Amino acid sequence: QVRIVESGGGLVQPGGSLRLSCVASGSILRIDVMGWYRQAPGKQRELVADITSGGRISYADSVKGRFTISRDNAKNTVYLQMSSLKPEDTAVYSCYAPRVITAFGTSDYWGQGTQVTVSS
Repeated sequence: QVRIVESGGGLVQPGGSLRLSCVASGSILRIDVMGWYRQAPGKQRELVADITSGGRISYADSVKGRFTISRDNAKNTVYLQMSSLKPEDTAVYSCYAPRVITAFGTSDYWGQGTQVTVSS
């Protein structure tokens, strides 16, 4: 019913930048929140940033001032601009859309994830 697809991951040197994109498609009536989580090897998954359809944003303390989340509501797309990347930012980044309202009900959806590796 709903498909979440991320893109934009890759290998970058410390101090570099990457931009992640996430598109939600399908029988979507409304998506209030879209966000990004990440999980590094051996660590718990953590919220990186999320944004509501009204533009309210929250960031993890570890990325404040370096990452910027934005959204195009008309395209059901969310972006994560990552700058001043550090090796500790290395993780699989997954797009998350909770409580998506479709013609068939309300559910949470996750993307498959995209690898971000920060290394020299």
